[in-house]
Amino acid sequence: MSFAPLAVKDDTSLKAAQIRAVHRMLAFNEEAPCDDDFNLPPAGSSHNQWKILIYDAPCRSIISPIMSVQQLRRRGVTLHLLLNTEREPIPDVPAIYFCRPTRENLALIARDCSKGLYGRAHLNFCTKLDRSFMEEFAKLVVQTGSLETIASVHDQYLDFVCLERNLFSLSKIDSYVLYNGRGATEQMMEQCMTEIAYGLFSVVASMAAIPIIRCPHGGAPEMVARKLNKMIAEHPTLMRNKSSMTRPLLVILDRNADLITPVQHTSTYQALIDDLLVHKANRVEFEVVQDENAKRPKKILKKYDLDPDQDPFYSVHKFQPFPEAIEQNGTELQDVTSREQAIRSKAARSGGGPVAVDPLASGANDLSAAVDSLPALLDRKKQLEVHTSILQAVMNEVAARDVPQFYELESGLTTGMYRNDPLKAKKAVLGLIEDPSKGNIEDKTRLVIVYMLASAAKSADLEEIEAALRQVCESLVAQDNKTKDKLAAAEKAFAYLKQLRSMQMIPSAADMFQELQSPTGSAPSATMLSGFMAKATSQATGLLAKAADRVTSMLGKIHKHHATVVIENLCEMRPQSEDESFLYLDPKVKGDVDVMKLRTMTRAPVKEVIAFTIGGGSYGEYQNLQMLANERRRVTYGSTEILDASSFLIQLGKLV
Repeated sequence: MSFAPLAVKDDTSLKAAQIRAVHRMLAFNEEAPCDDDFNLPPAGSSHNQWKILIYDAPCRSIISPIMSVQQLRRRGVTLHLLLNTEREPIPDVPAIYFCRPTRENLALIARDCSKGLYGRAHLNFCTKLDRSFMEEFAKLVVQTGSLETIASVHDQYLDFVCLERNLFSLSKIDSYVLYNGRGATEQMMEQCMTEIAYGLFSVVASMAAIPIIRCPHGGAPEMVARKLNKMIAEHPTLMRNKSSMTRPLLVILDRNADLITPVQHTSTYQALIDDLLVHKANRVEFEVVQDENAKRPKKILKKYDLDPDQDPFYSVHKFQPFPEAIEQNGTELQDVTSREQAIRSKAARSGGGPVAVDPLASGANDLSAAVDSLPALLDRKKQLEVHTSILQAVMNEVAARDVPQFYELESGLTTGMYRNDPLKAKKAVLGLIEDPSKGNIEDKTRLVIVYMLASAAKSADLEEIEAALRQVCESLVAQDNKTKDKLAAAEKAFAYLKQLRSMQMIPSAADMFQELQSPTGSAPSATMLSGFMAKATSQATGLLAKAADRVTSMLGKIHKHHATVVIENLCEMRPQSEDESFLYLDPKVKGDVDVMKLRTMTRAPVKEVIAFTIGGGSYGEYQNLQMLANERRRVTYGSTEILDASSFLIQLGKLV
C-alpha cells in the first residue's frame, strides 16, 4: 500500500492542495496531466481516459464543494455513483473507489470485484486503512478469485471537507454532545480523539508542512495534540518532506472555552446567511413570496450554489457588515446595468447588424469590443441579481426578527458595557425577552444564554428572565405548535449551562472578548450612520426601504472573540499570555518543548495559522479570525463540524 504523494506548493491554500490530491487520484494516482481544467487533454484520450467514480456519502461530501459535475467530466469521470447502491455492470471501464476504510465498505468493494462489475479497481481511502481490515479484505478477494482486478490501494489522507480556501470541517455530527455527554465512556472518547487526530493529520499531509502544535493543557485538545504529534513524528514520508520553508502554527482549542460565539447573533453577510437562511455546503435555500397582493400568495423555494472563492461579489464582500454588502450590491448592479444599456444603445445606433470592421475606424473597433464583452457583463449582472435576491431574503429575516437589537445588546454584554450596571443589563435583556414582536423563541434563547455566560448575574435574576421567556412562549404556543418543543429544548440548555456555571467551568467574558474601536477611535456617529443608510437605500433599489433604520447598529464596534484573542497572543508571542501557558509540541523534537526557555530565543514570525476547535465551529468565529490575516499571514479555520446557532442550541439541549 502506498502513501499518496504530498502536494507541491504553488497555490498554497488548503483547498488548492486538496483539489490537487483529488486530481491526482482521478489520474490513477499518477501526476495529473494538468491542474487547469481548460488545458486538459480531451476526456477519453490516452492521457485522460474514461473512468467511473464510486464513493460513499462522506467522501461525496468531500468532493462536492471542490469539484462540479462538469469538472469531473473533464477529468474523464463518466459516472459517479454511491457505493451502497445497486449498480449496473460496466466491465470494460476502470473504477476509482473513494471511501472510508470501514469493514462494510470493503465488503461492498469485494462483492463488486467478485461480480466483475468494472474493469480494474483503484482503491482510495480517505484516511488510514487499518491493517486488520486490509487482511480481511485480502482474504475476501482471494477467496472469490478476483485479486487480479485490484489495480492499486492508496491511503489518500483527505478526510476533511474544504468549504472554501481557508475553511474546513471534519464533519463529525453532534460533536459537542459526543465529547461532553454523560454517556461518553473512556473508550469512546479515545476513539473520537483518534479520529479527530487522523482528520487533522489529513490536513497537515495535504498542506505538506510539519506544524508547531499549541493547545491548552488537559482535556480533549491535549489528547488530540499528543496523538497528532505522534502520528506526524512516526510518518516517514511526511517527516522527509523539505518543500515547506515555513512551518504553520496549529492551535487546537476546546469549544467549552467559548460557548458564547456559537450562539451570538452576527452582523456580516456570510455569517447572516448561515444564521438566518438554510445554508449547507455552500448551498443556500429560502422561500420567495410571489404576488403578495393575491388572495393566496404563492411561495417558491429558491436554491443557489455559492462559490465563496470564485464568485466576484461574494468572495469580496462575504466578511463585510451586512449594510455594506447591500450598498456594494446596489452600486455594482447599477454600474453593470448602465454599461449594458450603453452597449445596447450603441449597437442599436449601428443598425443592430454586424459591426463595421474597418481597421482604421477605432470607434468601430471599440464598439465591437464592447459588444463582445456583453455576454460576460450579462453573466456578472445575473450573479449580482442572485445576491440581490439573497440579500433581500436575509433582510426580510433581519427586519422581521429585529436581529440588530439582539446583536447590539449581546455585543454590549460580552464586552463589559454593562459590567458596572447589572440592573441596566437585566432590564435591557427583559425588554427584548418580554416583547413578543422582537425576535423568535431562538433569538430570545440565544440572548438569555449570552446574558448567562457573559455576566455575573445572580441566580435570582436568571430565574426571573427564564420565567419571562416561559411566559412569552406560552402566549405563542397557540400560534405555533413548535414553540413548546423549542421552549423545552431551551430550558434543557439553560439547565446544562447553569450547571457549568455553578462549577465555575465557564471563563468570564472579559477574558474571552476584546473590543476594537472603529478606525477613528470611536463608534460611527448617528449622523454618519443615517447618511450611510440613506445612500444604501437609494443604491440598493429600495432593498432597505422598510428596514434601513434597523441595521445601523451592525456598523458599530468590532469585537475580537476568544479564539481570535488566543491566536493573536500566540502569533505575537506576547508575555503573560497563552504563549507561556499553552503546551508546545514539535513533531521534530522528542518530548515537550520548554516554552519559557524558548521565549528567551529568537523565533521565526508566524506566517500561517491553522485554528481548530473541538466541539463545533461557526462562520462567526471563522470570520472574526480573519481579522488576523494579512499579506504576511494566512489564517485557516476548521472544526469538528460547522454549526449554525440553531444546531448548537439543539446540541446543548441534549446534555441534561
